[in-house]
Amino acid sequence: MISLVSIVVLGFFLGMRHATDADHVVAVTAIVARQGTVKHAAWIGASWGIGHTLTILMVGGAIILFGWVIPPRIGLFMELSVGLMLILLGVLNLTSIVQWVNNTFYCGPLRGENLSHLHADDLMVHPHDPEHTSVNWFDRHFERIGFYQVVRPLIVGIVHGLAGSAAVALMVLTTIHDSRWAIVYLLVFGVGTIAGMMLITMAVGLTFSRASRSSLLNQGFRVASGLISLAFGVFLAYKFGLAKGLFTSHPNWIPS
Repeated sequence: MISLVSIVVLGFFLGMRHATDADHVVAVTAIVARQGTVKHAAWIGASWGIGHTLTILMVGGAIILFGWVIPPRIGLFMELSVGLMLILLGVLNLTSIVQWVNNTFYCGPLRGENLSHLHADDLMVHPHDPEHTSVNWFDRHFERIGFYQVVRPLIVGIVHGLAGSAAVALMVLTTIHDSRWAIVYLLVFGVGTIAGMMLITMAVGLTFSRASRSSLLNQGFRVASGLISLAFGVFLAYKFGLAKGLFTSHPNWIPS
């Protein structure tokens, strides 16, 4: 009974601590920046945590139960995928800002259901339908579909789980030698990660919801989140793609 309690307590709080890793926070902040309410932010945190937990259970469980050993090149590729995903999230945020600037400062006076500009070179009227010009086409068409809102952070969580599952599983193996207890630990660890990420995203969502009272301030936060995500993604891509030798003949990977 004492062992069970200690495993539950340790796993839960280490899971919450794991949620605060820099790459995790940067990724969910980039996603939450595009939402408007604390409630949506909480759902994003829960979806990310569930995706992360599923991967930890599958990959970590296989390492614990079957003794899987992840080759260095595959491990580095999983780490690299986090960097590429952060770059994508940053680019999406920044391109949405470009669209906002264009609509605010160039198309503002002509805003309506069907915008048009008169071009002096050929004196022809060209309709500029926002449905075709915005970089957020998928968001506009699917933002009201709950499934889409859940899947986006879920996929991000799955990618993060791939990158961290080996380290978590190896840490468990060094302290818990019974495979059944080790799996229980992974599950509790995942629950703690979900709880921790929900708290983080709710705090970020609260910040953005208050900033939404000022359009410029809100867009400033979104620019900052996009730039940070892009920069951190480039750093991780360089670290695991080049410095750690993924694209060389001598890859060097230690799960961490």
